Amino acid sequence: MLTDKQAAFVKEVALTGNGTQSAIKAGYSAKTAYQKAHQLRGQFALEIENETRRLMASAVPGALAQIVDLASHATSEQVRLQAAKDIMDRAGLKPTERIENITVEKSTEELRKELAQLMGATTEFEEEDDEPVTLN
Repeated sequence: MLTDKQAAFVKEVALTGNGTQSAIKAGYSAKTAYQKAHQLRGQFALEIENETRRLMASAVPGALAQIVDLASHATSEQVRLQAAKDIMDRAGLKPTERIENITVEKSTEELRKELAQLMGATTEFEEEDDEPVTLN
């Protein structure tokens, strides 16, 4: 169970991210606020995380309303288009990105020759043990 000061600290730090200022606003001494904030962050990390998630979840409807308003009423066509794309993305209707994967099969000998060319040397491989021999 959190004390009133602790609960106020958790709410404020979740909202602002500033531990020292949150400790002061929660009623802790300004002289020890930095140390107290460090202690409270460690002690109530789970509560701070939960409060942060709650605050973010409560902001979603307003953020969505803002995007919808921009899509409908922004004076810039570019802003309206981006807002519409954002709405579609968040609705799960983002277009799939197509990535073409081209694989070229090369023999070991071809790969060795290409490596030798890239390294700037003429390389021959002895057939018995496949050890490279560099000729300069």
